[in-house]
Amino acid sequence: MTPLALLLLVEGTTDRYTPAAIASAVFALAGAAASPIAGRLCDRLGPAPVLIVTAIAHPIALLGLILSADRGLPLAAIWVAAGLVGATFPPLTAAVRGAWSTLTASGSGREHLRSPALAAETTLFEVVFVIGPLLVAGFLIVSTPAAALFGAGVITLIGTIGLSRSPAIRGWRRDPTHVTARGLGPLTSPGFPALLVCVFGLSIAFGAVSVIVPAFADFHSSSESADGLAGVLLAMWAIGSTIGGVWFGTRSFQAPLQLQFALFLGAVSISLFVFSVMSSPFALGTGLLIGGAAIAPALTLENSMVAHTAPAGMVNEAFTWVVTVSVAASSLGGAVAGPLVDHPGGLPWAFVVAGASVACAALVAGWPNGPLAKGGSPTAGVRDIAQDAA
Repeated sequence: MTPLALLLLVEGTTDRYTPAAIASAVFALAGAAASPIAGRLCDRLGPAPVLIVTAIAHPIALLGLILSADRGLPLAAIWVAAGLVGATFPPLTAAVRGAWSTLTASGSGREHLRSPALAAETTLFEVVFVIGPLLVAGFLIVSTPAAALFGAGVITLIGTIGLSRSPAIRGWRRDPTHVTARGLGPLTSPGFPALLVCVFGLSIAFGAVSVIVPAFADFHSSSESADGLAGVLLAMWAIGSTIGGVWFGTRSFQAPLQLQFALFLGAVSISLFVFSVMSSPFALGTGLLIGGAAIAPALTLENSMVAHTAPAGMVNEAFTWVVTVSVAASSLGGAVAGPLVDHPGGLPWAFVVAGASVACAALVAGWPNGPLAKGGSPTAGVRDIAQDAA
């Protein structure tokens, strides 16, 4: 909810997408800078206290952003407020995925459930990207982007406190045999930097699409219905991803993890190139639904690669580095897409740029005997969930 509502709030205040894209970039970059710090604290102190502190700070920062826009403060003040929103965002993704990795660690007796667990988690996470834009669209029917941001703050507060109280989070115990992160931490692990390069390429596309789709909706509909149409189109992309995640998580693949990752990145890239020729909201919505089916499998494989390349004791920080790179690249993608979509005829080219970034990520992932191949598990695959349950 937050990135879309933030974009629409600033665009509504300035009547331009470029300042809105910059605000989104500041929001993402601030989160990228703070995320590894939160991840290292989670590895040392446990995730629960970090989640509680950020759960309280984040809604306060959102209120500051809403007031900045409502009172017509200068753009610099709005961008600073957006940065505070990003910096206080709770490390939810890292905490959840770190908990899954801990629960399925070697010696737990649940090692065989790691890949299906990450597949299920990624698929459920995609539901968030279906519900989020639709909730924003619902808020806009009866109110404003500011109300959607306020709603996002309330949901974040309740959800983060609830997660911090869950047994998997509260039961965290530091393993004395795990190596304590120093300096660059997991960034020195073989294969992990190459994985982050792939994350960067994929996330540029995500950030670009979050700007391109609202601009596409604005271009192809009336100003009154454009914001709601953007939410529906982004939800279609997430629905396709959810369907793809369910399919992928209930299949067993024998191909090397690295090869699977490269293939699904390639599929995402091709879909983005196809989007560039869509000429109507119906056509784009259909394309987003079909093309989105490759997203959840790619993200599942990305998370599995983190578990294979990150050292024990640095799992939370490793996942926050993935989040950091993701949001930093997403902000760059949005910042690049903003000027493109503001330029006449720039919408198709924005999709092309997004597709090219994912194509580069696919090439890095598929590089035979490259750094990712050396750092990751060569034979790991996603098991059949039904077989594992049996």
